[in-house]
Amino acid sequence: MTQAPPLTQLDTLETGKSAVVVHVAPGNPEEVEDGADLARRLMELGFVPGERIRMLKRGMPGGEPLAIKVGNSTFALRRFEAALISIQPE
Repeated sequence: MTQAPPLTQLDTLETGKSAVVVHVAPGNPEEVEDGADLARRLMELGFVPGERIRMLKRGMPGGEPLAIKVGNSTFALRRFEAALISIQPE
C-alpha cells in the first residue's frame, strides 16, 4: 500500500515541483485585508481544490515573491499568501 504525501503549505514547495491544491484558508484579518476577501481572491485566481500548480521560481533576496503556475497563467504571490494554500505535493 502506498501512502499519499502529507499535506503542506504552498510557501514550502520546492522550486520546480508540482502539487495539487487541497484547501485555501482565510487570512488573519489583523495582518492583511479581510481574511475571507484574501481567500476569495486566491480562489478567483485559480487556487481551487483539485487544481494542479507548479512552483516556478523564488525571488531574491529572501525568496519573495513566489512565481506560481496555475493552469496557463503565472502569478506572483507573497509568502504569507502562499502559506494560506494547503497542497499535496506530487
